[in-house]
Amino acid sequence: MTRAFLQGLVLFLLPFVLFAAYLVIRRRNALVWSSWSDQSLWLAMAGLVMVIASLVFTGLTTERHTGAFVPTHMENGRVVPGQFQ
Repeated sequence: MTRAFLQGLVLFLLPFVLFAAYLVIRRRNALVWSSWSDQSLWLAMAGLVMVIASLVFTGLTTERHTGAFVPTHMENGRVVPGQFQ
């Protein structure tokens, strides 16, 4: 769950980081709000679109398992890992 949250957070923040790099390249101060005020809504929307697209892509390409899940159990003194059957 932590990995999924961090991936979503990174994808959301990516447009902001790229815009900050653009401001630095253009020799503008990236720490001044006036540089960000006009673009902040578009950057947030771009970040949300990226997160939603990644969730849809993951949902469409994830391997699907059919059958029942057998949880981890003991057989003859050995631990048998959980698996789909």
